[in-house]
Amino acid sequence: MDGIQLSSWIVILALIMGAYFSFINTLGSNNELREPLAAQTSIPYIGHALGLMRSKFNYYVDLSHKTLEPILTVTLSGTKMYIVNSLPLIQSIQKQPKDLAFPPIEAKFANQICGVSPEASKILMSNVNGDDGNFGLSMESYHAMRGALTPGSGLDQMNRIMIQNVAASLDDLMPSGKKSVNIKLSEWLRRVVTKATTNSVYGPQNPFKEAGVQDSFWQFESQLMTTLVGFLPSVFARTGIAARARVVTAFERYFEAGGYKEASILMQSRYETGAKNGVSVSDIARYEVGYAIAILVNTAPAAFWIMFFLYSNPSLLQEIREELDAIMEVSLDSNNKTIRTLDITNVKASCPLLLSVYQESLRHLSMGTSVREVVRDTVLEGKWLLKKDSMIQMPSRIIHMDSTIWGSDVEEFNPRRFLKNNGKTGTQKRPNTAAFRTFGGGSTLCPGRHFATNEVLAVESMFVMRYDMKPAAGTTWSIPKTENTNVAAVIMEPDTDIDAIVSVREGFEDGRWAFGLRDSKIIFAVVEEDRVGE
Repeated sequence: MDGIQLSSWIVILALIMGAYFSFINTLGSNNELREPLAAQTSIPYIGHALGLMRSKFNYYVDLSHKTLEPILTVTLSGTKMYIVNSLPLIQSIQKQPKDLAFPPIEAKFANQICGVSPEASKILMSNVNGDDGNFGLSMESYHAMRGALTPGSGLDQMNRIMIQNVAASLDDLMPSGKKSVNIKLSEWLRRVVTKATTNSVYGPQNPFKEAGVQDSFWQFESQLMTTLVGFLPSVFARTGIAARARVVTAFERYFEAGGYKEASILMQSRYETGAKNGVSVSDIARYEVGYAIAILVNTAPAAFWIMFFLYSNPSLLQEIREELDAIMEVSLDSNNKTIRTLDITNVKASCPLLLSVYQESLRHLSMGTSVREVVRDTVLEGKWLLKKDSMIQMPSRIIHMDSTIWGSDVEEFNPRRFLKNNGKTGTQKRPNTAAFRTFGGGSTLCPGRHFATNEVLAVESMFVMRYDMKPAAGTTWSIPKTENTNVAAVIMEPDTDIDAIVSVREGFEDGRWAFGLRDSKIIFAVVEEDRVGE
């Protein structure tokens, strides 16, 4: 879902690595004049590392509530970090992309995660931040990705293939003649999303169709922590690296066979950008594994949580169904059989409660962190000196858990939070839309947000109209814990799956279902930046 923000786990890992040596590295390093206030800890040098290990993505939320400072200095592993707790400061940072830059950090992580050659690593780091102009692999890749995923013909092509695959998966869910099936909800959604997304991006020769490639990809994703650590990889990261190699080999075959030529504009642009800049086919294949992580890891968890919140709340589910029923088109085919059609464009235009549930699920369960590298000494807002080579963290969870923005029920799931009229009386104002940070913001705003939104809405809208679902016998709708979320995730993942019984809704047993999609010029303004021109 979010190819631009970094998972909090990745950032946490980068900070904790080497914490043992931080005492030596930080001796004599007092805060410089005008730098943000240093966050104090009861255990010198390792207190923050211990706090991150204990509280994970909630640690900085707790720290911000404790200090009430808009920006803090935290030193970990000998690295100076600035933790930003204020939305206005985040917006100020986003306006200085050359001084406070993301591409250098992204490139370093990409090279390590993908395991590319030294030659490819050097190519990616050349003019990585565009200081010498908008050329080079880093800058041209950004441009190609944004161009392909901006509403238009390229995105329309991907969306149409995606909804065809989602529809097919929902058809296949209930075999002919069966009244119900048992599924593991998270596992099933992952398969649906992986199939729909990879077919839409990679085209007819999609390497994820090969036997074992999908399983190898998810095996690698589950081992990212050990891969990133980089300590004795042949011992501790052996399984993950072997799984990555199998996926890389599949991509090499795909590129060598010219499979990208029949793929999406996004895939064609990525390949051509790499080749133009002198990246070998082998390294393009390795980078593509990293891109696959970005497009696959967060959509299925988002769909899972929305399913959970809808089906565990029957009255909310009924309201959503009434919204969808009002826009569902019913017709007859040449054999006088019923066809029920849901147009995703109409869903985005006419189902405000479903869209609010979508945004609230992301607000409630996102843990991504926007990060920047301080390229040169910079004074922020005329008050705080940010020192060169330090790192800036802007955890979305701090903003998403700020009661001054979202209200006293900030820690609760409120399905009506994003409605223009949220159903409450009085003068309570609608939350500041700029505070919704799941997709990042500024120059690093996730370019895939429109595709991800369409995909989640397609899965949710068709599923709730076609099927009833209840927990398996002996279980209840109990919200899973999220303590073991994988390193690449921006959306929290459930620690345990939900065993569910799915059945066809009464009165909808006959006929067939279809999606419609008009051109993507009509978008859902999921972030503040999309509201320009509304």
